[in-house]
Amino acid sequence: MSHTASQPAEQLKIVIVGHVDHGKSTFVGRLFHDTGSLPEGKLEQLQRAAERRGVPFEWANLMDALQSERDQNITIDTAQIWFQTRKRQYVIIDAPGHKEFLKNMVTGAANAEAALLLIDAHEGVQENSRRHGYLLNLLGIRQVAVLVNKMDLAGYSRERFERIEAEYRAWLRTLGMEPRLFIPIAAREGDNIAARSPRMPWWNGPTVVETLDDFAVSHPPQDKPLRFPIQDVYRFDERRILAGRIESGSLKVGDRLLFSPGGKSSVVKTIERWNAPSREDAAAGESIGVTLTEQIFVERGAVAAIESAPPLELARFRARVFWLGRQPFRKGRAYKLKLATQEAECQIESIQKVIDASTLESVPREPGQEWVGRHEVGELTLKTRRPVAFDVFNEIVPTGRFVIVDGFDVAGGGIVVEDNYPRRTTEGAHKSENLFWSRGKVTAEHRARLNGHPGCIVWLTGLSGAGKSTLAVELERELFQAGKQAYVLDGDNVRHGLCSDLAFSPRDRQENIRRVGEVAKLFVDAGLVVVTAFISPYRADREFVRRLVPAGRFIEVFVNAPVEVCEKRDPKGLYARARANELREFTGVSAPYEPPQTPEIELRTDQLTVAESVARILEHLHVREADAAIMI
Repeated sequence: MSHTASQPAEQLKIVIVGHVDHGKSTFVGRLFHDTGSLPEGKLEQLQRAAERRGVPFEWANLMDALQSERDQNITIDTAQIWFQTRKRQYVIIDAPGHKEFLKNMVTGAANAEAALLLIDAHEGVQENSRRHGYLLNLLGIRQVAVLVNKMDLAGYSRERFERIEAEYRAWLRTLGMEPRLFIPIAAREGDNIAARSPRMPWWNGPTVVETLDDFAVSHPPQDKPLRFPIQDVYRFDERRILAGRIESGSLKVGDRLLFSPGGKSSVVKTIERWNAPSREDAAAGESIGVTLTEQIFVERGAVAAIESAPPLELARFRARVFWLGRQPFRKGRAYKLKLATQEAECQIESIQKVIDASTLESVPREPGQEWVGRHEVGELTLKTRRPVAFDVFNEIVPTGRFVIVDGFDVAGGGIVVEDNYPRRTTEGAHKSENLFWSRGKVTAEHRARLNGHPGCIVWLTGLSGAGKSTLAVELERELFQAGKQAYVLDGDNVRHGLCSDLAFSPRDRQENIRRVGEVAKLFVDAGLVVVTAFISPYRADREFVRRLVPAGRFIEVFVNAPVEVCEKRDPKGLYARARANELREFTGVSAPYEPPQTPEIELRTDQLTVAESVARILEHLHVREADAAIMI
């Protein structure tokens, strides 16, 4: 930058929007020049290049050159501070000139604190002018100045300016939106950008730069409830650091956090910062990491909150969606919802109303035609495949807005609107202190004497196709014929009932094993030998189940077959589907498996027969028969 001697510390994020060819690129190029924010020699370089080609210099070309350099990380610094005034630095969230500018605006302008909206004085208010206004309003950007550009082509007519102002101001009022100011400008000539124009003596208002400097920098909402979306989890030694940006509220060491969705909770042990002094508290706007006193399983997408003020956690909510996709937003089709750091499959459950964003009129649809078209707004109910954590937009902005992805493209942006949502109460965030384990008069020893053996868990773990279910069924038969009380808990069977609401994400897999472990614990208490056949890919989940039962009552059996062997067997055709990208999160192909480090038994089922494998398990059980703490 040309004046870097005293960089202002304050920073404001803005977005610049307008109908195609209404002069955005010319305006930005001129703004850089008139605020002295151009890289040294850049203007002269482009002027010479235009002269060599025999074409007139265009300010829009300056914008294109800077955009190209920014994309290559040349000249423009990585903080993307594009221009500055004496008062502050300005970051343009999204550059004008993109072919899919509206699409970029959904994600880009979502972080903007103010907006400049350009209207061509010659062409007047266009459909996109109204759509941009609607979208700025939808995203909650309230600091807006409207720049009536190309006043030179309208003869600097005060009457023309005031006619456009009256028309567009009236339309914005129907949205409940009141722009800060309308300013007549001619970007090409620099009129009313950094200095008042002698060509418009009738204009007594401020320049664009003065208006920008009059905008207020919004501060992160520290007075709102804590919302700390987890962006990543880092492992250092024995520590797991949950990293992310605090979007609202504050936290401190000792706070008990509730992680949604899921409802797990733990206490903040430390707050970690990168290249900054250590402190025991943090507030909105800070990117930090936290460690917890209890090592609960938390992954990217979880939203941390103080237990007494959690977000909503539901699988359906009402929303207002601005659709930008070339293909309509159709009921019955699956899309991806991105909200904070969460991603979830979603679909339209019902559509209440469809609105044309440029006219604000309802769009009629024939019966059975339930969809939202390009540049339309849908007031609708979204249903997600699993619960997501969110807030109403009017209450907490960062967790109240989202984007919809169709395929690989951001196709729409929306906000969560108010409804009669069921909320978790403060009391519901805490387990009752009046819960006690009910013990009967029949003890474990009584059951062991009657059954001839105590209860235990034989936990078979391994890849799909390794032979877990085959071994479990044969082991149950052998135990039953020997007069032992035994029962198989099989992975597929459990997912038909107890865990039918779960998918196969790491979080869902963890919950699946937690539920199975709790059921298995009850079987052990009843004195049964419970044989489980679950992939159970994560060591931590298997160790969780081990800790549920008395020492020695958990026998981990690693059913070990190389993935190549499992894939050749492929009894359910799952590997073939996973290789064809029809199955996501498939262990051994697109999801990890953590083999046991010290299992009680390891069975190489690519080398052993079923009978040999079962015999090894029975031998292990009978060898320890004399140990009253465990076996049969």
